[in-house]
Amino acid sequence: MRHQWPSVAAMPLGFWRWPHVSPTTEWADHADGSIGVETDFLDRFEGLRAQVGFALPITSGYRSPAHNAAVSTTGDDGPHVLARAADIRVYGVRAFQVIAAAIACGFTGIGVQQKGDQGQRYVHVDDLPEAPGRPRPTVWTY
Repeated sequence: MRHQWPSVAAMPLGFWRWPHVSPTTEWADHADGSIGVETDFLDRFEGLRAQVGFALPITSGYRSPAHNAAVSTTGDDGPHVLARAADIRVYGVRAFQVIAAAIACGFTGIGVQQKGDQGQRYVHVDDLPEAPGRPRPTVWTY
C-alpha cells in the first residue's frame, strides 16, 4: 500500500515499522523532505536486510517527481518516485551478496554501479512489475 506525506513529521505516530531504514536520513526525499512509502517494498527490503545479515545503507530511497526529474530519466513513474526502489551503498563481496539475495527476495530490477571511489558505489534494487517497454526481471549497469 502506498502512502505520501509532505514530511516525515506529518506521518502518523507509530506508522514507521522498518527498524533498519531511517525515514529521515535514508528514505525521505533529499531535496524537499517529502516522503512516499510503499509498504510492500519496505517489507521486502527488511527481508533482504535479514537475509544478508549486515547493514544496507540507503543513499537514495523515495524521490519527489521534481527531484527525480533533476537526477534521473525515469520520469514521474520511476521506481524511486513510486517508493519502490533503494540505492544501497555497497561494494565488493557484499555487493555480490546483496545482488544474490535481492534476486532470491523477489526484486525485479537490479542496477549495479561498482566503478570509482568505493564510497560512491551502490546497488539499486526495485520491485516494479513488467510493463510495456519495461521488461522484468532485469539487470543493468550505470
